[in-house]
Amino acid sequence: MSTSRSGHSSGKERKGAGNGNAGGPANLRQTSKGSSAKGSQTHDRSQKPKTSARALAVKVLSAVEQDGAYSNLELNRRLKEADLSSADAGLATELVYGTIARRNTLDYYLERFVAKGTAKLQPWVRSLLRISAYQLIYLDRIPEHAVVSEAVNLAKKLGHQGISGMVNGVLRNMIRNKEQLHVPSHLPVAERISLEHSHPLWMVERWIAQYGEETTEAICRANNEPPAVSIRVNTTMTTRDKLMEEMVSSGAVVEASHLSPDGILVRSGGNMALTSWYRDGLFSVQDESSMLVAEAVAPEEGQKVLDCCAAPGGKTAHIAEKMRDRGRIIANDVHAHKRELILDQAERLGLSCIDAVTGDALDLDKRYAESSFDRILLDAPCSGLGVIRRKPDVKWTKSSSDIEDISSLQRELLDCVAPLLKPGGILVYSTCTIESAENEDMVADFLDRHPEYKAIETSAWSQPGSREWKAVNGGVQILPQYAHSDGFYIARLTKTVN
Repeated sequence: MSTSRSGHSSGKERKGAGNGNAGGPANLRQTSKGSSAKGSQTHDRSQKPKTSARALAVKVLSAVEQDGAYSNLELNRRLKEADLSSADAGLATELVYGTIARRNTLDYYLERFVAKGTAKLQPWVRSLLRISAYQLIYLDRIPEHAVVSEAVNLAKKLGHQGISGMVNGVLRNMIRNKEQLHVPSHLPVAERISLEHSHPLWMVERWIAQYGEETTEAICRANNEPPAVSIRVNTTMTTRDKLMEEMVSSGAVVEASHLSPDGILVRSGGNMALTSWYRDGLFSVQDESSMLVAEAVAPEEGQKVLDCCAAPGGKTAHIAEKMRDRGRIIANDVHAHKRELILDQAERLGLSCIDAVTGDALDLDKRYAESSFDRILLDAPCSGLGVIRRKPDVKWTKSSSDIEDISSLQRELLDCVAPLLKPGGILVYSTCTIESAENEDMVADFLDRHPEYKAIETSAWSQPGSREWKAVNGGVQILPQYAHSDGFYIARLTKTVN
């Protein structure tokens, strides 16, 4: 599930971005043609329609707002059509994800300068003002006059003289009144955090109730940082040290993950998914937190494993690699077309022990006999609130009722697969969210209703650095600020031997 917000070097620096990958290496979600040490590609731009990074960003953001498009899919589609330079593709990517991430803060500032209010603007005009304000407030090394000039020219191209005049006036007024571009400190804490770090108020209030004000602010701050690029070494083909040596010799800047023994952090090196190492199956692109799931499953050679909700197959493949491709993994997903994604992963990585099947996970207890599996992974459908830095849309598309609905499904899924585990086997429950209702509360409820199960103490399987994590009910809650990785929950349970 690893994704990255800024895939290419745009020549711009995010203010306060720290050691993120803005302008750094890319992973599967990144789509520009930035060169890498291996597998670089060339493209004929003559057949592509001409557009600019800012025009492309406006079109993507308008489609997201008007049509409910997924920002990553819409951005990828338009980047492929436009075939921008690496720098311009990086700028477009930064503008799209950065503007979505900071949306309510940008609107809060713009409301002071748009006479009739932003809500009454045409979607494309609102998007244009948002990306322009984002550049003025959050990006360095873009001259203010260039931001205004580009916005005015784009407004003329997409609209008319009146709109371009309004855009010019709003932006110049913002520049003249920079002292107004701040969130008042006297606001109630939840409202201040919501505006300062651009999260929905309901979400902030919910997290304060769970984690307290200080931790909630740290979560929101971390969610706005560019995500790191990390890859998982296919240990059936090579070792981490050997692959790192090859990457360094080719000019990449890498370091070993401190969370996973199979992980590598790529600080610089181009689009990893375009390299021959990737094509040859030497690694997969995956977030560090997600790599810990297979560690928790701890499969052994020759075992039979069930991955209940497997697509696109990253964790399935990691389990297979841990088993040295010896045994059998049933990789189930409800969508037939996603079965192909799992099979494609397995083929690229040279793994033969994965049997991808299609079906509703709620029917698994009807398709397989009791006590059929040595290991079961339920990487459950969830609200996804742990991966906001990779998918900022989530902040604005989810609601508290979504959490209640998905929690009900998670409970059913756990009940369904519980009988399928052999006594003495291991069931791993994981999510990419930080919501207690979907995580520790869900596991506690499951253990109350299933006395044949017990939690495995966290200290028996947790990874280096996990002493900082919140450990509950046999699991760990990884928050996004802990290791600059995705927010994740992983619980390890076992069925007692009769």
